Amino acid sequence: MKEAIKLYDEPRPKNCCMLASWPGIGDVSMTAARYLVEKLDAVEIGEIDPVSFFEPVGIAVKDNVVESPRFPESKFYYWQSDDAEQGLVIFIGEQQPVFKGYELVNCVLDVAQKLQVTRIYSCAAAVTRVHHSEEMKVWGVATAPDLVDELSEQNVILRGNLRIAGLNGLILGMARERQMQGVCLLGEVPAYATQIANPRASLTVLGIMTRMLGVTLDLADLGLRAERVDQEMDRIAKRVTAEFIDQFTEPIWEQDEDEDEEME
Repeated sequence: MKEAIKLYDEPRPKNCCMLASWPGIGDVSMTAARYLVEKLDAVEIGEIDPVSFFEPVGIAVKDNVVESPRFPESKFYYWQSDDAEQGLVIFIGEQQPVFKGYELVNCVLDVAQKLQVTRIYSCAAAVTRVHHSEEMKVWGVATAPDLVDELSEQNVILRGNLRIAGLNGLILGMARERQMQGVCLLGEVPAYATQIANPRASLTVLGIMTRMLGVTLDLADLGLRAERVDQEMDRIAKRVTAEFIDQFTEPIWEQDEDEDEEME
């Protein structure tokens, strides 16, 4: 599968980390990765040919005209500090393949080792009973005990035993097989809102990740986006609550007109 990798540049900073991202619950990972690319002005340095991993199952139609089949993109972006001491590779995969996820992750890790990446980061959602109005916390797991200690210093929640589904989790296990450092940060997402993009969770994850990376990042725009989503979730919660009351509650008893008069 190495022939599927196309790199346009091979930067060599003294210290380089990678964030690998695929879609998941609440868009926690994708929102974080795309925000990093945007705010750091990261440049595209390569991609993975999707033909080896995906098959289009439909087409788009615009103004009644059929468009050509489109494959999901899997691209690498790069940011480097002004002193060239630190670099960050950001991989964004638009879609998780149905069958060849293991092979795709191997390609991503091949690039990481080629660019001498020292640590792999990933993000995911921690689905919990938290309410969207509460403070969202970050859970953490790592590929080695010393990295767990580093997470503890960041005050992330260490839950001990859990399962991380999808490629955002798989890449950590495969990084460990290659003796690479790996960290996954999981932003809390309300169990009742898993189908809604949750920029609040991405915001909390990026707060921890940027501290660990030593990267300065303006999170104000993501904070405003999180506030708008919170307001929308408030409206949804109120509507659903009202509908539930109307549908499932009945008066305990009904007064007739004579009883009303007597109570007056």
